[in-house]
Amino acid sequence: MFAFLLVVHAIIAAALVTVILMQRSEGGGLGMGGSPSGLMSARGAADFLTRATAVLATLFVGFSIVLAVYAATRAAPQIDTSLARTPATQSAPAAPAPASADNAVAPAAPADNSAVPLAR
Repeated sequence: MFAFLLVVHAIIAAALVTVILMQRSEGGGLGMGGSPSGLMSARGAADFLTRATAVLATLFVGFSIVLAVYAATRAAPQIDTSLARTPATQSAPAAPAPASADNAVAPAAPADNSAVPLAR
């Protein structure tokens, strides 16, 4: 149901954008041409497009409110934990890499705190 309402909302939004772009602006805009008489005359088109804009804007706001209420009242979906990381476990330390002639290996750190100057 939510997906259907969302598709209808997108169609209304596209129609609203189209109707707004078809209106004649003071700068010329994308105004429609046509015969000087009838529904698509300059005045008839302006009245029709103005009414269509008002109706589509009202539908757009109404659908926005309905979708917001519907999304807030839907049951919360279960969280997918299939990709959740497990806590790191104590693993054995990795074996040191063999020393090569061009790669000097640093000595291993002592197990106690004897190397720390403040611990003495």
